[in-house]
Amino acid sequence: MSLEKRFIKFSPPDISESEIAEVVEALRSGWITTGPRTKLLERRLAAFIETGKNDIDTEEKPDIWSNRVVCLNSATAAEELNLRVLGVGEGDEVIVPAYTYSASASAAIHCGATIRFVDIKKDGDEITHMPEMDYDKLAEAISEKTKAVVCVDLAGIVCDYEKVYEIVENKRDLFHPMDSDGTTLSDLSSRIQKTLGRVAVVSDCAHGLGGSRLLHGEKKYCGALADFTGFSFHAVKNFTTAEGGAATWRPIPGIENPEIYKCFQLLSLHGQNKDALAKTKVGAWEYDIIGPWYKCNMTDIMAAIGLRQLDRYCGLLKRREEIISKYDSVCDKLGISHLIHHTDEIDSSNHLYLMRIPGIDEEERNRIICELSEMGVSTNVHYKPLPMMTAYRSLGFDIEAFPNSFDYYRNLITLPLHTLLSDDDVEYICNCLEQVVRKGK
Repeated sequence: MSLEKRFIKFSPPDISESEIAEVVEALRSGWITTGPRTKLLERRLAAFIETGKNDIDTEEKPDIWSNRVVCLNSATAAEELNLRVLGVGEGDEVIVPAYTYSASASAAIHCGATIRFVDIKKDGDEITHMPEMDYDKLAEAISEKTKAVVCVDLAGIVCDYEKVYEIVENKRDLFHPMDSDGTTLSDLSSRIQKTLGRVAVVSDCAHGLGGSRLLHGEKKYCGALADFTGFSFHAVKNFTTAEGGAATWRPIPGIENPEIYKCFQLLSLHGQNKDALAKTKVGAWEYDIIGPWYKCNMTDIMAAIGLRQLDRYCGLLKRREEIISKYDSVCDKLGISHLIHHTDEIDSSNHLYLMRIPGIDEEERNRIICELSEMGVSTNVHYKPLPMMTAYRSLGFDIEAFPNSFDYYRNLITLPLHTLLSDDDVEYICNCLEQVVRKGK
């Protein structure tokens, strides 16, 4: 079959004139660092995380939505600050799936903790096929040193948080909360650990904004499932601010949200107890440095993109679901295993389309990737397991200890999935895939 060649990018950002206009307005406003647009985006994201709706008027009662989300310059910053607020540090262990991107593990390493990788289930989750952590191995990995377990909502498919909570609750007797050293951060971290009384559940939700899952029979959106959650707004994500990310948390009894929010602000702005916006008030120039911390705040230019992205976001998610349906049809016809993004319990954010071609190895997989590229279709692989990477091999990890992760990776291809794809583009991708796969049989 002869196909008229197209050139399909893998994951370009979907930026409309509304995002461009909002950025221009931000530039003209004279306020381009963290300011009113960033604070508004935080409130609107808080409402979206709670309701799944992007049209909530958060300014009618802004106090309801304030101090619940912190916008930052990356998901990696969000993940690291989540762990630092939790008090994770030297001598602690953090459990991470072996099948994920580096940020899931590097954030813990930045905090001085030791990572313990856990293999995934054979062929992924039984229903969704997402490369989800083996929960029996997770339970075995928890020790007296464990302070957090990182769950990864890979491709936008939400992990089984109900199972994870059951595991950490059953291991309460091993958990030893930290004592405060009297400093601001340590005092908060100690109170959080003592209130939880167990290993913290932390979500690497870089892919998952808008995804949901039933938790104890109630639908909860990503950001309201784990104790602490980190989001990515990188250029390749469903929702983008060019770079950027956000941290959020579930309510913690006895600890007010403004206190947690303030701690994130300190950590992200050099430990400075006033941001630039607060210092604009009359006579409010003076500030203190509470700790020698970090610089990872979001700017109003980035937030301007995010505000208009959020206006469009529910429609963007729907379009991704339509594309997934077309991919499912061709993969089912070809006998290719693929992710199941929607079930009775789960609604994915539809971020990535992972498929595994039965009976092939890495060499054949790479041949298919090259042939698709020659036909103009850019693909990818999500992910090469971390124990295969130089940085983690140098820490003593060996992929042979994680056979399910390697087996999942070796025949995996990720198809383009973004909202700039036309129906004709999707049809072209499906036709190219069918032609290349049938050629190898």
